[in-house]
Amino acid sequence: MATIHNLGFPRVGKRRELKHAVEAYWAGDLSRTELFVKGQAIRAQNWALQANAGIALLPVGDFAWYDHVLATSLMVGAIPKRHQDDNETVDIDTLFRMGRGRAPTGCACAASDMTKWFNTNYHYIVPELHAGQEFALTYTELFEQVAEAQAIGHQVKPVLVGPVTYLYLAKGVGEEFDKLSLLEKLLPVYQQVLTKLASMGVDWVQIDEPILALELNEAYLTALSKSFNVLQGQGVKLLLATYFGSVTQYLPQITQLAVDGVHLDLVAEPQSLDTISQAIGVDKVLSLGVVNGRNIWRADLSAVYEKINALVTKRAEQIWLAPSCSLLHCPVDLAQEQKLDPELKSWLAFAKQKGSELALLNTALQTGDTQAINQYSAPVKARLTSARVNNKEVQQRVAALTTADGQRHSSFNVRIAAQHVALQLPLLPTTTIGSFPQTQVIRQARRDYKAGYLAFADYEAQMKAEIRYAIEEQEAVDLDVLVHGEAERNDMVEYFGELLEGFAFTQYGWVQSYGTRCVKPPVIYGDISRSKPMTVQWTTYAQSQTNKHIKGMLTGPVTILFWSFSRDDLDKPTIANQIALALRDEVVDLERAGIQIIQIDEPAFREGMPLKASQWQEYLAWAAYAFRVSASGVKDETQIHTHMCYSEFNDIIDSIADMDADVITIETSRSNMDLLNAFEEFAYPNDIGPGVYDIHTPNVPQVQWMKGLIHTAAKKIPVQRLWVNPDCGLKTRAWPETREALKNMVQAAKELRQELR
Repeated sequence: MATIHNLGFPRVGKRRELKHAVEAYWAGDLSRTELFVKGQAIRAQNWALQANAGIALLPVGDFAWYDHVLATSLMVGAIPKRHQDDNETVDIDTLFRMGRGRAPTGCACAASDMTKWFNTNYHYIVPELHAGQEFALTYTELFEQVAEAQAIGHQVKPVLVGPVTYLYLAKGVGEEFDKLSLLEKLLPVYQQVLTKLASMGVDWVQIDEPILALELNEAYLTALSKSFNVLQGQGVKLLLATYFGSVTQYLPQITQLAVDGVHLDLVAEPQSLDTISQAIGVDKVLSLGVVNGRNIWRADLSAVYEKINALVTKRAEQIWLAPSCSLLHCPVDLAQEQKLDPELKSWLAFAKQKGSELALLNTALQTGDTQAINQYSAPVKARLTSARVNNKEVQQRVAALTTADGQRHSSFNVRIAAQHVALQLPLLPTTTIGSFPQTQVIRQARRDYKAGYLAFADYEAQMKAEIRYAIEEQEAVDLDVLVHGEAERNDMVEYFGELLEGFAFTQYGWVQSYGTRCVKPPVIYGDISRSKPMTVQWTTYAQSQTNKHIKGMLTGPVTILFWSFSRDDLDKPTIANQIALALRDEVVDLERAGIQIIQIDEPAFREGMPLKASQWQEYLAWAAYAFRVSASGVKDETQIHTHMCYSEFNDIIDSIADMDADVITIETSRSNMDLLNAFEEFAYPNDIGPGVYDIHTPNVPQVQWMKGLIHTAAKKIPVQRLWVNPDCGLKTRAWPETREALKNMVQAAKELRQELR
């Protein structure tokens, strides 16, 4: 039989136990010892879930208190000075200081940058490295977790972020230098780790090098070769794991690497099994990622069987079976979902079920009896022709789209002149990104309403009271453009999915976005349409409470697509256009209701990009078109905003301009406005709101600090085209810090209006 293993498991727990424990520790309601006990219980449960599902070789090191890249930085001693304590102790609070700028044992300092983990919705803390960086083994939690699993009786496979991927993901600080120049200093730490694991009786270690899914230059390919040459011979076998894309172009280099096995993702991109098998000799283990680790659809095991049966027979014991990538991106256990429609539930598989899929497949491969996998796959095939999936009216509307549907009536220069007259905003107008603190009172009201304990009239009254409060707070600090605060929204994607046809929802389908932030992505199972307005009621109520402009808030088509578990039976451009048409109807209704500023957030615009640069243009073209379709049904006087989260814009700036939003707001405070370089060098033509403070930390920014950031921005972008706003929404913050931060932000803008006029 093939060996069944896993690359990683969701760390948050079946009911987000990790989130609750960590946040209780931050709040002082849980001691460090109690936190560690909670973490140990979660890990034990995770290992049991995998083992009971049929996983024979369990990952260890995939658990992280905040982020696995951040944990790697601690392990190798890459800790910025501002995050160290006086004793230079490296512990869990060091980790939290780096991740969020604050920990129970002190340090209110700038957190490290955070950005997307390749093209997923998971965020990692960016390592900060400088020329001459020294490394040392300073955080040994991995060994403790290995001992934990072994004590329970599990066969383990520790997981490490590969050294070359780690350097690739890092950013250089201070003087410019080649990050790969640090590899020689980094590798001895990895050698120490491997040697220690060998002494603990570990047989296999998984080295994750997902950068192989990119298009790499020769320097990185050479670094990978050097890395494995150094790491071999430490007493353990090395499994190179790469995922998120095809590595066919690198097979000649991969075959020369000093590794004992290779894991490949057979889901993300088509790859020739014959070519792979010929390249990777039978002296090495070939791990096949045949079950989708990034989506929740039940696998068509009969199709997988037909694809790999001959190869498995040929390679016998040298074949391993696994998910395509870590199951970090999936919810934990479908068995918890008691409210899902039975037919829809029969189409799904969460992390635990994916292990069971591999076990079922493995049995069929061993015995040749396909009856069980054919029966298991029957719902997958039935889904393709289901009437609840296919809507001819939606399909016809998408088919009728033309180039003109993605164009505003006039050019930006004409529009912005009309908007200046219509809106009468000051220089450096101030606003927020949309959401305000989701207090316990708000969350409880939403839970009670969904559970049937609160009548709609009472729920509506509660939400209107929250909107009034948000308006009063914004007027008190004298913001120029207000928002209604999104009290009624559980999540910026889930909320819209609940109001659109073609979406389904889970009770416990949580996945980690960053740190303790978890999201419950909607499931796109069918063609998408809007049956009624989604935001007009709340937005117009907010407008009735103030004489200032209220900004309508929508989530864009690309973000709804990529932050949902999307269909695997329909191409992504078509799904995006379905969503765009539904949003277009909402935008037009908002304008008719008197809303003159409408923000369509696209924080996922970059993360949807293919990892290979050669495939970017095709994606960027349809993604920008979908955004324009959603936004282009309004008059020139209506101002369209968009917002983007952590992104490197330099290589896609022309496509961002192609979206043709009147105002784009972006996260720039952690980068000290460096991200604006792309907009300066490209001569981006439209208005820009660079974020002036980081909302991912509870620290309150000072007036002078924000003024400094805006001064920096004004050197890159004409001040007449600048807006002033936070980095992102304020949903996760508390009112006291929010109030003080916005007060300081408005004061900074007012002072700068006099200085920069």
